Amino acid sequence: MALRFIALLLVCQLLGEMLVVWTELPVPGPVVGMALLFVGVALRGSVPEGLDRVVDGLLANLSLLFVPAGVGVMLHIAMLREEWIAVTAAIVLSTILTIVVTGLVMAGLIRWVERRRQTEG
Repeated sequence: MALRFIALLLVCQLLGEMLVVWTELPVPGPVVGMALLFVGVALRGSVPEGLDRVVDGLLANLSLLFVPAGVGVMLHIAMLREEWIAVTAAIVLSTILTIVVTGLVMAGLIRWVERRRQTEG
């Protein structure tokens, strides 16, 4: 059963990669695949129990997925020493941008939910 849902995750990623290649979107394929999975789950109305278990298992071991990134950092440490200002600026600015966008989206969602409650109640 779990193999079926692992295959579903991989198919969604593959479809995302194919869409990015065909449409030349400036977005990573796995992100598009995740959006496709989200649309599928939203249309279904709930997360299948098997998919829930598979995803929980992946999230429980998420730290293992950072090992290749750590190896890459160590492999290119000389380049990072030379470009540390640009890397630091990119990390700080992207973090600030993420916090601002998340806050704006959350504020918008709160207003949206309040308006829905007022119209329903």
